[in-house]
Amino acid sequence: MTFDRASLGAFLRARREALQPEDVGLRRGARRRARGLRREEVAELCDMSADYFARLERGDGPQPSPPMLAAVARGLRLTPDERDHLFGLCGYSPAQRGAGDHVSPGLMRILDRLTDTPAQVISPLGETLRQTPPAVALFGDETAFQGHARSAVYRWFTGDRSLYLPEDHDKQGRFLASALRTAGPLGQELVDVLMRESSEFATLWNRHEVGLRWSDTKRFVHPQVGRLDLFCQSLQDPDQAQALLVFTATPGSESHGKLDLLAVMGTSFKTMS
Repeated sequence: MTFDRASLGAFLRARREALQPEDVGLRRGARRRARGLRREEVAELCDMSADYFARLERGDGPQPSPPMLAAVARGLRLTPDERDHLFGLCGYSPAQRGAGDHVSPGLMRILDRLTDTPAQVISPLGETLRQTPPAVALFGDETAFQGHARSAVYRWFTGDRSLYLPEDHDKQGRFLASALRTAGPLGQELVDVLMRESSEFATLWNRHEVGLRWSDTKRFVHPQVGRLDLFCQSLQDPDQAQALLVFTATPGSESHGKLDLLAVMGTSFKTMS
């Protein structure tokens, strides 16, 4: 497969002009004249410089790497088919795009409207694919992990659990081991690694528990705001086998006030990034 710069530029331009500010959680200013989004807006959504995106759109940029194309696909809210097409224009096969890590436009539109709420999209292996700023304030930047540590299941059995109430640790471990079984062959490598590295996981895995359900209530101990009792609602995307997790609190409760504080903290994180 060859790198088709001209077709790539035309495709990026068409997708940018088809997007409206409301599609990505931006406000439409009274003086906006641009058809669709501006290049600078798309570049920010893709976590790249405006000059780099402009070169790609003009057709005179270098061949983007697969991670860069994944960022472009997220920023432009491409469907899985459109993402495969994007990779093909740049000379990559669909297999090189990274199965299961592309968030659907529908989930992204919902996430864009939850800027003041902890929410994140996770894969079947518990990999956090996207987070709102308040979710980063609550959990830390879980998208920054690499390798097996991308999975919350791996981190639970090999890392720090201090964010979770100690009384819930046993139940959380059983739930995560049970949930990993639903990943099927996709999770086999992770299972093999954890069987070697965690005797606790090996014990739970050998129980063969399937379909355990966790209560909608999650209890956390945050280093800045303290105890949080939150409700976790899940929205499933059957096509991508991903889930959008949204964390809320009872209005008027102490935890609700602490969520407001996390929203402020998340805004400061976004400003600094």
